[in-house]
Amino acid sequence: MAARVNGEGILLSDYEQELKRYQEAVANVGDGSNFDGSDNVVINELINQVLLSQAAVQEGFLLDDAALQSRYDELASQRGGADVLNQWISQNHFTPESFQRFLARDLAAIWMRNRILDSVPTTADQVHARQILVRSENEAIAVERRLQVGTDFTTIAYEYDPLTGGELGWFPTGFLLQPDVEAAAFSLQPGQFSGIIPTSYGYHILYMIERDPNHPLSGEALLIKQREALTQWLSERQAQSNIEIYTG
Repeated sequence: MAARVNGEGILLSDYEQELKRYQEAVANVGDGSNFDGSDNVVINELINQVLLSQAAVQEGFLLDDAALQSRYDELASQRGGADVLNQWISQNHFTPESFQRFLARDLAAIWMRNRILDSVPTTADQVHARQILVRSENEAIAVERRLQVGTDFTTIAYEYDPLTGGELGWFPTGFLLQPDVEAAAFSLQPGQFSGIIPTSYGYHILYMIERDPNHPLSGEALLIKQREALTQWLSERQAQSNIEIYTG
């Protein structure tokens, strides 16, 4: 065994096959990445798959031989027939038995993953904001002084960003790449502007246009919230589980 998750074993052979597939995928990217830490990545992914599949069974997911065969036939059809699929299986370091185990666990894990993602609300507390972004602190100070004496924020924003006027659109927490900018936006009341916020991009001043506690999430924002929900679910599940790792 490579690991046990709540008493359910992960075969060493399955782990070794998955490690080969992962390392080949990294090598095929061709960006100079090495294999450091690949063993941890692979065993953690396998553990997560088991956790998801176990939860699926607990919540009523059933996989019989007919459903498994149907999925196999679907994959065969997509690849151009059973012979082509079997060749792919062999080339990707599966045995017929290990591929069947992989397929069964994958179907259960996908079912549970979809339940988690579908449970994420499609609305969230969001702000609609605009920013002025400059490169130097002295320039930011000059902008701040103009705002303090009453110059219209949007007017200045278009001076620095003629295309969008610094429009950031609607966004929830966890969406922006600069956490300090995001925190500043959520700390403001509509019609207020922030102080100067230094980041690796430069110096920001935020203006909060409006806020909605139940604003519909954009497709990109919903994906981020779904990833957060899945990560949190897996973290909590790992903490609640008995996990023994025998590799490394």
